Amino acid sequence: MNHPTHDHTTDGACRDISHLLQGIRRFRQRFYEDNRELMQRLVDKGQAPPALVISCSDSRVDPTLLSDAEPGQLFVVRNVANLVPPYDPAHHFDGAGAAIEYAVRDLKVDHIIVLGHAHCGGIKAMLGAAGGQWPERDFIGRWVSMALDASRLHLSDKDEQGQPVQVSLERLKDNPALVERASVAGSLKRLLSYPWVRERVDAGTLVLHGWWFDLDTGDLWATEPGSTQLMPVLD
Repeated sequence: MNHPTHDHTTDGACRDISHLLQGIRRFRQRFYEDNRELMQRLVDKGQAPPALVISCSDSRVDPTLLSDAEPGQLFVVRNVANLVPPYDPAHHFDGAGAAIEYAVRDLKVDHIIVLGHAHCGGIKAMLGAAGGQWPERDFIGRWVSMALDASRLHLSDKDEQGQPVQVSLERLKDNPALVERASVAGSLKRLLSYPWVRERVDAGTLVLHGWWFDLDTGDLWATEPGSTQLMPVLD
C-alpha cells in the first residue's frame, strides 16, 4: 500500500474510470467468447486453485497481473501490508483468517504465497506509529502494528555473547526494504499458528512461500520451501 497522489481534475471532479468497463469487455471477449471452455469448466466443476496468495491491497502490485495467472489459478486475499493475523478463533470478524481457512480446508490449495513489495505504505505507517506518529485513522495503525514485532525479531542484532538484541527503531526506518521482507517472514511464521495449516505443512501437503516484489526494478525475491529467508530469484 502507498499513499495516494491526489491527481484529481482541476474542477474537483472524480477521475474517469470508464476504461475499466472497456477492460471488462475485453475480459469477456477473451474468456467468454474466445476461451469459453475454461470459464464453463470453472462454472460446472467449481474452482480448484493450486495456490492462495496473501498480498497487499496496493494498486501497483496485483498478484494476477504479476504472475500472468488465468481465472481459477489463484485464490487471493488482499489487505494493507499483506499481513497474516494471529490465529484467534474468538475474533469473530476476521476476513483474512476466514479466507485462509477456506483456501486450506475447503479448496485444499497446495501452496500459500505471502507477497510483499517495496515502497509499502502500510509498513511506512507501522514505522511511523512505532516512533509515536500514530496515523489519524480508525483501523490502520492497529492493523500494521502486527508487522513491528516480526521486523524486530527477524532483524535482531547480536550482543557479544551472540544473543539477540532488540533492533533500534532508527535501523528499521533506515531499511524499509529489510522491514518489508522481515514482515513477510513474520506472516509465514504466523501462518503456522493456524493448526490446520501446521498440520498440512507437517504432512507435506502444503508449502509456504514468501515473495517480495521490487517496484523499482521488477525483480522478485523468494524463499526456499521451509525457509523464511528471502533471496533474489535469478534467471
